[in-house]
Amino acid sequence: MNIDSISDSYQFLKLNLDNRILTLSIDRPKKLNALDLTLLQELDDATSNIRQLKDFPLRGLIFTGSGEKAFIAGADIGQMSKMSPLEAEHFAVLGQKVSLLIEDLPFPVIAAVNGFALGGGCEMALSADFIFATRNAVFGQPEVKLGLIPGFGGTQRLAKVVGRNRAKEIIFSGRNLKVEEALEIGLVLKIFEDKESMMNESRATLELMSKNSPLAIAKAKKVMNRGNDLTISNGLELESEQFSQLFASQDMKEGTGAFLEKRQAQFSGK
Repeated sequence: MNIDSISDSYQFLKLNLDNRILTLSIDRPKKLNALDLTLLQELDDATSNIRQLKDFPLRGLIFTGSGEKAFIAGADIGQMSKMSPLEAEHFAVLGQKVSLLIEDLPFPVIAAVNGFALGGGCEMALSADFIFATRNAVFGQPEVKLGLIPGFGGTQRLAKVVGRNRAKEIIFSGRNLKVEEALEIGLVLKIFEDKESMMNESRATLELMSKNSPLAIAKAKKVMNRGNDLTISNGLELESEQFSQLFASQDMKEGTGAFLEKRQAQFSGK
């Protein structure tokens, strides 16, 4: 399995691999990259396949949207308006599955947001490890304006990122957040003047991280993500368990050996 064979099979996704950093672009610009059932199914398949690429372990993923107007403007309202309750449940469960697949990828994931990231778009961005955004980025969970609630994880992840009370205010009001406010409340990590500089910095950030042990990063991500749902004592127990497991790894032996020998470590991810 290779990236070209995966990418060619999708209607609404573009994948580009460069130096073991993968860029995954939503490519439905005429609909502002809105998430319909087909696009969610493609994201489900793509993220599942990406995880299985063993021949050249990825060092990071940049998750973005094609065009200048939107990362993902939301779910496809035209399609949703015709759904039965059962179809809507299937749609929500699929969107949640995709968000979990992105969140659980064993390497850093940056959501590079240009333009609208509303509803399902904000929820997909929240599944990344952190969010970079351009000056024209707009965030929000406007589902209540449609008589709905966030269905792809927004009621859960937003509160963990910005705090419960602030998340309630954002969801209950359905208002849009300009990028400066998103930065202030911790939803966005960095702001950029344009998409090109954002993409360049995303790549530079992942390249910096790729100098470290990919196995250690995967373990740290696993512990931090799972720790969100644990008590502090249970989280510490998980931390010590994963910490000790690394002592049997080649990466730990290489990293400590390189430090003692005053040389650059060459990590294998094993």
